[in-house]
Amino acid sequence: MILRKITSEGLAHNSYFISAGGEAAVIDPRRDIAVYLDLARESGVRITSIFETHRNEDYVIGSIELADRTGAVILHGHQMDFAYGQKVKDGDVISLGSLKLRVLETPGHTMEHIAIVVTDPDISPRPYAVFTGDALFAGEVGRTDFFGQEKRPVVSEMLYESITQKLLPLGDQTIVFPAHGAGSVCGSEISDHEFTTIGYERLSNPLLQLAKQEFIKRKVREHLYLPPYFRMMERVNKEGAPLVHQLPDLRVWPVGEVKKRLDTVQIVDIRSPTSFAGGFVPGSLSIWKEGLPAFMGWFLNYSDPIILVDDFNCDLPSVSRHFMRLGYDNLSGFLAGGFPAWFKSASPVANIAAWSVQELEKHRKKRDIFLLDVRDIENVERFGKVPGSHHIYIGELPGRLSEVPRDGQVAVYCDAGYKGSLGASILARNGYETVANALGGMTAWIRAGYPVEKIM
Repeated sequence: MILRKITSEGLAHNSYFISAGGEAAVIDPRRDIAVYLDLARESGVRITSIFETHRNEDYVIGSIELADRTGAVILHGHQMDFAYGQKVKDGDVISLGSLKLRVLETPGHTMEHIAIVVTDPDISPRPYAVFTGDALFAGEVGRTDFFGQEKRPVVSEMLYESITQKLLPLGDQTIVFPAHGAGSVCGSEISDHEFTTIGYERLSNPLLQLAKQEFIKRKVREHLYLPPYFRMMERVNKEGAPLVHQLPDLRVWPVGEVKKRLDTVQIVDIRSPTSFAGGFVPGSLSIWKEGLPAFMGWFLNYSDPIILVDDFNCDLPSVSRHFMRLGYDNLSGFLAGGFPAWFKSASPVANIAAWSVQELEKHRKKRDIFLLDVRDIENVERFGKVPGSHHIYIGELPGRLSEVPRDGQVAVYCDAGYKGSLGASILARNGYETVANALGGMTAWIRAGYPVEKIM
């Protein structure tokens, strides 16, 4: 048996390759599928089955792409009418050599959700592993907010039953392979563990220590952000994503052409907050490279061409993977020569201020600024905030601009300065003229020993 976990950086998405007897199955593949084809070639096996544990919300699944290249059959839960693939039900079994892959229906996160149980009868009739999708993670369980607040008690109860009646009875020895790791938007408290077991989760997972009604109450009260791109992913993953076959061939955009198209393209500046503060193409959105998977889906549309701006245009193919995985096939290319080419051409340069926390404190004492905290609410509650600041989560800022005054200085801060740069860029491209980003954010503020207002 060969079993490999493939992690997609930024999304904290896990897919899996498992093979025996010359055949292989892939569970929840990503859209850039070369890694699975390479594994099959290296192992001398043929990919014959592709499992989707559920209709994913946070990335474009690569099932159709992989099936097109391999002829493998796509399998998913029967409680949703997918436009492709075949339906499976509780108890259905797929064989890979001596291995048996058995389907468990585990609704709650979504209605059609399934898990896949692996046994090797030649060794033991007891389960060896289970691919749990978004039902059970290391230290966490799946979110239950996709059906609206009114249905959260019902779907939370369904998830509880799926875990306690379907997954836990598999036995403490069963290795758990979830679809996400720490940092995923699909769970707020996922542990940073490479893998886990049923037994370990039974003992240590805080959600599994709760009685049924307490579990339901906890899930109903849970606050998780819902990026707008989730709806696009749900539609694409139900109807089937367009075939792309390869990473996009990025077009080189000369400075002059970008200047002519500023009103019809989306400019994404992937440099650091300090570089962005020194100057940027007017109207740019500041999303640092590592932050693209988490934040592009909040602010970019799927129609207008997307142009990247960097200093030296290094490693852009890896950057383009992030866009491909989230379905942004409108990623067009990059600014030729990077930002240096822009300012060398005497093109207009926009600026925001970059403040230290010492400068932030001076202005706060003078009371001549509007303090904007763009962190997620959990960090605000956990660490407190700068006294007198107003909280608007970064993803919700475009829809709540009316709460930010246009006259006077606005200072944005976050955890360390990266989301603050993003927030400042949103304000700048919406006509705010006096904006600053506090470098170091709340982390530097606390280390400097400045006062913190606790949230009750």
